[in-house]
Amino acid sequence: MTPPKSEAGQVISEVAHEEGGSKSAEMQANLTKQRNFEDAAADIGSKLDAAPGSITTDDAQILQRRQARAPGGDQTTPESFIARVQHEAAVNEGAASGGTANRQLDPQTQSQMDRDANYQDAAAKVGSKLANEPSNVTKKEADLLHSREQRAFGITKKDGLASKAQHQVAENKKP
Repeated sequence: MTPPKSEAGQVISEVAHEEGGSKSAEMQANLTKQRNFEDAAADIGSKLDAAPGSITTDDAQILQRRQARAPGGDQTTPESFIARVQHEAAVNEGAASGGTANRQLDPQTQSQMDRDANYQDAAAKVGSKLANEPSNVTKKEADLLHSREQRAFGITKKDGLASKAQHQVAENKKP
């Protein structure tokens, strides 16, 4: 007993019969590739709807490969479903690797967090150098710290680390 043919399968059979069977295999292969893409899109789409935090780069790659194999499959646009999956995967990978990517933060909060982190990085480097080898603090390092402090806090403190670094640079220039 043969299984009932799908609607697409029936169309393929009719076309193959009319054309003497020459295109049947090609049409069947294209149909299978299209179904594979649609199945992957449905699985990953339901995963995206249910738990966006569980989307991985593997999911995005599977979807992209299946789309590329499907007929007309080279049509990824920035607004496409695949682009959305790729974005979610990147956000999730960034969060998993300790990045600051976090879908709950608004852009202003994220920006402030980034400015604070930039200041902390510069302060750690220059502060260590200021404490251990003050004669090696450069103008460029002091200026960078000043800039980062200004951006993070909106002001530079008179007795802040940036001011101390700039003072040390001035002392280093004295004969």
